[in-house]
Amino acid sequence: MSTVTANERLSQLGRELREELSSTGDLSSDLFLRAGKLVVEELLKAEVAEALGREPSERREQGQAGYRNGFKTRGLKTAEGKLAVEVPQVREFVGGGAEQPYRSSIWQALGRRSPKLDRMIVEMYARGLSTRDIEDLLSELGEEGEAPLLSRSSVSAITEVLWEEFEAFAKRDLACFDVVYLFCDAVYESLRQQAGVKQAILVTWAILSDGSKVLLHISQGNKESHESWLEHFRSLVARNLPAPLTITSDGAPGCIKAIEAMWPEAERLRCWVHKMKNILEKVPAEMHEQMKNLLRDVRDAPDHETGKKRAAELIEKHRRQHPSAMACLEDDLEASLNHLKLPGTHRRTVRTTNLCERSFVEERRRAKVLPRFRSERECLKRVFATLWRSSERWRKVKFTALEKAQLEQYIKARQAAGKKVRDVFAQAA
Repeated sequence: MSTVTANERLSQLGRELREELSSTGDLSSDLFLRAGKLVVEELLKAEVAEALGREPSERREQGQAGYRNGFKTRGLKTAEGKLAVEVPQVREFVGGGAEQPYRSSIWQALGRRSPKLDRMIVEMYARGLSTRDIEDLLSELGEEGEAPLLSRSSVSAITEVLWEEFEAFAKRDLACFDVVYLFCDAVYESLRQQAGVKQAILVTWAILSDGSKVLLHISQGNKESHESWLEHFRSLVARNLPAPLTITSDGAPGCIKAIEAMWPEAERLRCWVHKMKNILEKVPAEMHEQMKNLLRDVRDAPDHETGKKRAAELIEKHRRQHPSAMACLEDDLEASLNHLKLPGTHRRTVRTTNLCERSFVEERRRAKVLPRFRSERECLKRVFATLWRSSERWRKVKFTALEKAQLEQYIKARQAAGKKVRDVFAQAA
């Protein structure tokens, strides 16, 4: 780069623009790129002059260290396009009392960290990349011979925003969520601090009276114990979550016991995916398809009474040949049939915990890059990041006037039977 002054460069740019205007009647489309290049380069030159204590035309005085060593072309991405910037080089620089490579703070700020870059790093981490993967990727994006844009420790520090988001999520007030159907399940993850032992991540979500699905709470548990689930549910109640009409879960005894202790007035539903899997494990493989169809006939009965009748007939017919399978069906049968008391259009949604199970599959896929999480904190923020982003894509459930009227009839039937139930649709019906 020549040693012309900033004023001379501005004058030259002005002359070029006036010539273009007179010949074409329009200014060049790369005006802002050319002006930006000039401004950035002059800022970098001024920064070097301040660091060395002298202008390019001045001789070095005694006690002054460092030499200008030409320029190196570097790329800088902007909203208008990429700039080819001539970055001044300095050798034998002394900073902080010791000889060290000269680093331009302006160039580092322009070319490296930005809010958009930070957010991109957070999203890459949330989508399954490890901190090492992100560091390597950023190194490939940088110029040859330069240090990585960010180190692993810097990437890890940036992703701590996910922990802050999780803490806010886990403390938010839940009074505004008019819950109709509640669901709970768990996913297991390994922690490096407890090699060989998997910890349960307990998850609760809900369907609200407007049909929207919302992720409510995530917490770390201990093998889905009663105490862990009870603490999880107490957090929901302490944050003013309205009592649900139904709660769907798998057959974990600790979870069931905690549900009945916390919400005795709610109708408990047993997940049919888990139930069918447990039953089919107890019959020969050649019998699977036939038994699956028989179980579907029970599950998809037109009403609760018909479901009870079909279940009784199935148990009676196959008890002798498949006693373990029929005992499994008989276990907690009422909870397995409770979905048949609800509006027909809602039964498919409430009879399983599939909504979050699908999110768990995505979470496990992303967690493959980390055989074991380093800490509970890292585990929770990664699971939260995955499930929260999945929940933002969940589709609503229809609550038409018909479904609301059917739910009101269900509520009145429960109240007539002496069950204390929150009437969520009293005004709408």
